[in-house]
Amino acid sequence: YEMLRSLVGSEMCIRDRLMDQAQIERSLTRIAHEIIERDSSSPNVCLVGIKRRGIPLAQKLAENIKKYTNVELPVGEVDISLYRDDLTELSETPKTTNIILPENIQDYVVILVDDVIYTGRTIRAAIDAVFSHGRPKAIQLAVLIDRGHRELPIRPDFVGKNVPTSRDELIDVSIDGIDDETVVKLYKL
Repeated sequence: YEMLRSLVGSEMCIRDRLMDQAQIERSLTRIAHEIIERDSSSPNVCLVGIKRRGIPLAQKLAENIKKYTNVELPVGEVDISLYRDDLTELSETPKTTNIILPENIQDYVVILVDDVIYTGRTIRAAIDAVFSHGRPKAIQLAVLIDRGHRELPIRPDFVGKNVPTSRDELIDVSIDGIDDETVVKLYKL
């Protein structure tokens, strides 16, 4: 995905600006309210951002939830690069030190947070990474953009925006702090 991002502006042309910063913030506020409504009966909920842009999105969701409920949820991180089934693995049993979760993960509802869901392979890899550290009560999924084209039976529980795309399009989510601005753009390859 990072390799595709490097093509932005060179071999691709922008087709549409899908969300600006205010629209992204409104979507994250709505998702936070949906999480509060769905998971208010669970005492242990943690948000786990998928590296890179899922991490700041998870942090923003945690801030929003604290603002409305005064409950501070733990925010973890997962880097799934060693778990991807579409990349060559260095060993038969990949290990990673780039996962931060609560100690007793089996007591938690884990909400994975990512910027875009496409084929579902990244999410499957993130689930594998979580299960390598224990078995949580449940795993849910929050995404900013659902662009379709699933190859696996994975469906997000919380969605900021559904954007039907063709396979020759790319959705680029930029988050201030990692990128120069906070915006979602659609590119044509």
